[in-house]
Amino acid sequence: MSCPFAKTDRTQPNRSPKRVSFEREPVFAVIDEAPICHVGFTLPNGQPFVIPTIHARVDHLLYFHGSTQSRLLMAIASGNPICCTFTFLDGIVAARSAMHHSMNYRSVVAFGTGYLLEDEAERQEAFRLTVEKLIPGRWENCRQPNEAEAKATAIAALRIEEATLKVRSGPPSDIASDMDSAHWAGVLPMQTVYGAPIPDPQLPNGLSVPPHIQALV
Repeated sequence: MSCPFAKTDRTQPNRSPKRVSFEREPVFAVIDEAPICHVGFTLPNGQPFVIPTIHARVDHLLYFHGSTQSRLLMAIASGNPICCTFTFLDGIVAARSAMHHSMNYRSVVAFGTGYLLEDEAERQEAFRLTVEKLIPGRWENCRQPNEAEAKATAIAALRIEEATLKVRSGPPSDIASDMDSAHWAGVLPMQTVYGAPIPDPQLPNGLSVPPHIQALV
């Protein structure tokens, strides 16, 4: 079993420590399942930004791709500290009292530093992984990037140096004096699901939905 992430001033929780885990496997599971990553950074002039983007992970590395002029990728390439967050909302918790309404969630906060990929084979693999993160099986079922597209694309890697997972699950945490209240209490589960595929109107007639797309639905 791999060793947990270290507890540091940046990752040690101030509240609800029982909900927190530093174990790598649960942290990576949330990162891998999350469709969107929010990346926080600060420019040299002190201006902070948080940018939502897609990502892929291999071991302790996160991959991001975008324009060579991307503010986000340049911030990662600078080697300055970066913060990434990944969140799932699993349910709304309706309590008997207004004070104890909450959410069931899984959330990862990760810190690290990064760099731009220069090796062309590594860049191609990171590009592939990012596409496959969106739709498994898609890389072999679409046109590969041409030379011009590759030159216009920057790909950055971020080393995950510290990370923590926080989870809330289960029913409301009402106080004892509210338990006999006449107000309904419980959890409203929430899920993200795929709908029926919507074909591009310009597809040739008779082109059916491929199996790797149908598998998601």
